[in-house]
Amino acid sequence: SGTELSGKVATVYTLRELPGSATMSTSEEAVGTASSEKKVDGSSNEEPALVVESAKLDDGGTESWDTGDETARPVQIISVGNETDKYAFTFHEERLNSVLTKIPPGWKVSVISVVGAFRTGKSFLLSWFLRYLAYHSKGVDKSKIREEDLGADGKKWYEQFQSLGNDGFDWRGGAERNTTGIWMWSHPSFLRRSNPETGEDEDVAVVLVDTQGMFDHETTMSLTASIFGLSTLLSSYQIYNVDKRIQEDNLQQLALFSEYGRMALREEEADGGEGGSQKKKTALRPSKPFQRIEFLVRDWQNFEEDEDLDLMESEMDEYLQQVISDRDAADLKDTRSQITSCFDKVSCFLFCHPGFAVTKKKYTGDVNVIEPTFLLLLDRFCERVFNGGDNLVPKAIHGRDLTAVELGAFIKAYAKMFEKGARFPKATTMLEATSATNNTNATNMSIGTYKVKMDMVAGPQCDSYLKPSELEEIHKKAVSECVKMFDSVATFGNRRNIKLARENTLRKINDDFELYNKLNEGRNPLAGIETYLIPMTIAILSFVLRWIADSTCSSWSQTCRAGSDVLSHIYSVVFFFLMIVGTTKTKQIMGVFGRVQAAVAALSSGSSSGKLKTS
Repeated sequence: SGTELSGKVATVYTLRELPGSATMSTSEEAVGTASSEKKVDGSSNEEPALVVESAKLDDGGTESWDTGDETARPVQIISVGNETDKYAFTFHEERLNSVLTKIPPGWKVSVISVVGAFRTGKSFLLSWFLRYLAYHSKGVDKSKIREEDLGADGKKWYEQFQSLGNDGFDWRGGAERNTTGIWMWSHPSFLRRSNPETGEDEDVAVVLVDTQGMFDHETTMSLTASIFGLSTLLSSYQIYNVDKRIQEDNLQQLALFSEYGRMALREEEADGGEGGSQKKKTALRPSKPFQRIEFLVRDWQNFEEDEDLDLMESEMDEYLQQVISDRDAADLKDTRSQITSCFDKVSCFLFCHPGFAVTKKKYTGDVNVIEPTFLLLLDRFCERVFNGGDNLVPKAIHGRDLTAVELGAFIKAYAKMFEKGARFPKATTMLEATSATNNTNATNMSIGTYKVKMDMVAGPQCDSYLKPSELEEIHKKAVSECVKMFDSVATFGNRRNIKLARENTLRKINDDFELYNKLNEGRNPLAGIETYLIPMTIAILSFVLRWIADSTCSSWSQTCRAGSDVLSHIYSVVFFFLMIVGTTKTKQIMGVFGRVQAAVAALSSGSSSGKLKTS
């Protein structure tokens, strides 16, 4: 309802020059305490337009504005940076509401956004979209749309003005970034399209969205991922602006950032937020998380035929198939699978260079200096995106087209999640990711090598016992070799991170050495020698005392016989106890005996050889 979007709102919608005649009233619940009315005037003398007049009162009733007189302009719905954090991600709900409340209740909304690297002409393209929409949002006969492209003086829509100007989305030439955050055009455009499912005509609102350029040397990768992910979530038609060709890193970035958007979609559903509350209602037909992605390649130089637009579009389709076709390498295959699994439709459009005059910093929008082929392709691309309304893709979630109120609820839920960074993995640069992986590999290789060496002398399968000094010496040699191995592998990335990884490796090796020490001590045959000595001493004393008693006492003495029996029982019990204990250390004891025999044999052979030499 209107109250969900803007609090106390009184709205009057007036539509002119739309087919048919009807009057519709919204409920008081939709507009707070006031009612709104849509009137249709069949007069053909007036210019078709949508006039929106709204009044918004704050709680004190002091603030008001009239969008009927409001100048159309970009509105920033996501800003970056504040007084305390220059990378802060801030959502401006009231600004979003100021746009969506201009859309009549129940109308579907098509959201077209442009993303890409900074300084690649995103805002420039959107300004052309505004010109196209201004020319075609007139309710003309769809069957004559191509004829209507020609004005009374024989000029096409993009020839009806001398300069593009800078009264649309703010753009300028140069190398510095010009757009930060996410911007939405304050006034939606309104087009009529034929519903592909019912075949009936319907009105659709068009909202244009501009985004901050990626990789501008000032924005973190986490923030870039959030902007790209949110833009993907809110748009029904996403245009990915790339330079000269679709490179592998463009595909990887799209796969990564679209996954952020998909994670937000799952997260919001799991939490049952404002958007999640729509889940059951919208699950009418199965669909992929997002709708359409268009690779818009700027400054394409490889057209074989640059005069026939149909052949040029065929080349575009062939090029896209070459780019996204399956690859044998697992990582390349996974990247393409991620993209095709996220979007209902993936397409591509190639633009030639607009002319060097356009790329100069002093360029102000003069249409006459733009290459004619670029303008022809621009016209064809606008037709692909809009076609006067028939190609519009309304925003849908779980297969159901959304109204402005529903769209606002979803955008709010998603933006709040990105604003908080809820449970998202930290996005890192490729350098950081590669360095971290390299350090991890170096650590794993070093620890693996250490374990192999130590398992050979003191592992769980070993039987022999080593003196602590011997084990310590083997440990030091193994550590020295492992450190050299680590240093030879971990040579890429931040030195501080490498140092931390090295320290972590040594810490894990020392922990493993403690384990090997314990295993070795467990094989020490002299460990717990008191277990043998004390019982053996008792047994020997008992035996000796019994022998003395039996030798000295008279055979008829009951006391002597009782004492002898007791002593006999004592050393018998001790004997069986020692047998039981001895079986648990048989291998160690046999090993000790073996080493003693070897030592004796060595000494014997040494003395024998000495006697022979003497003789």
